[in-house]
Amino acid sequence: MRAMWKVLRRRWKYLTAKLSGRFEETADPKVQLEQAMAEAQDQHRRLVEQAASVIANQKQTELQLNRSMQELERISGSARQALQMAADAAARGDASKAAEYNQTAEAFANRLIVTEKRVDDLKTMHLQATQAAQQAKAAVQQNANALQQKLAERQKLLSQLDQARMQQQLNSAMASLSQTVDQDVPTFDDVRQKIEAQYAKALGTAELSGQGVEARMLEIEQASVNIEAQQRLDQMRVQMGLSGAPSSAGALGAGTPEALTAAQPVQAAQLQAPAARSEVVEARADASVEPAPVEPSGPAGS
Repeated sequence: MRAMWKVLRRRWKYLTAKLSGRFEETADPKVQLEQAMAEAQDQHRRLVEQAASVIANQKQTELQLNRSMQELERISGSARQALQMAADAAARGDASKAAEYNQTAEAFANRLIVTEKRVDDLKTMHLQATQAAQQAKAAVQQNANALQQKLAERQKLLSQLDQARMQQQLNSAMASLSQTVDQDVPTFDDVRQKIEAQYAKALGTAELSGQGVEARMLEIEQASVNIEAQQRLDQMRVQMGLSGAPSSAGALGAGTPEALTAAQPVQAAQLQAPAARSEVVEARADASVEPAPVEPSGPAGS
């Protein structure tokens, strides 16, 4: 029976420790900090109440001591007055009055002794109460300083707690970019790979389409249209007498293979025209020059 009881106690302690550990893991530190601060404030309030009781006892003892000392002076004065009156009665020869006054003085003396003893006791109590009150004041001041330090540290801890939670949220967000949060939610890397795959596939399809026969046929047809348009413009320039004007091949896309191809016939015609004109001018010049007379080579006067 004793062994069974020991096993049950051991299991109970184990379960208690396990539940306490789980509670500490799941508990909100902010709530626990507020609980600790509330407990510290309650403790300070209880300490202040105890210190107030100690100081009140010291004040009460001080009042009793002052009252007892006043009573001691009054009793002492009354005893002196009784002795003086007894001495006066004895001087007058009144022995009965003198005996009565002496008896009264003796009663005052007995009360004076009791009062002096009570005053001594009150002085001792007042001294102890004063020391206790000073200690209570020092304890309250020390605990107040500690409470102020805890309040300042509370703000620091709350700030650190907020920073820790923000960092945890940031870590979770960063982890969600590279790790799968749920089976139904894709990661950022998965989405990026999917988009890159679709983009690469589109580029590959466009490249294959550009290398096909239809694309080249369209390119050749466009080049033919550009050449025909350039020839029509050259004819219009010749009719308008603007053969020396710059060709519009640059405006149609200078530097491109189509523009260069379209500009070659025009440039060749422009190069041939000045050469033909120079040949006509030279022929006309040769025709206008008359040949010099040829003198006879025989002897003069023969």
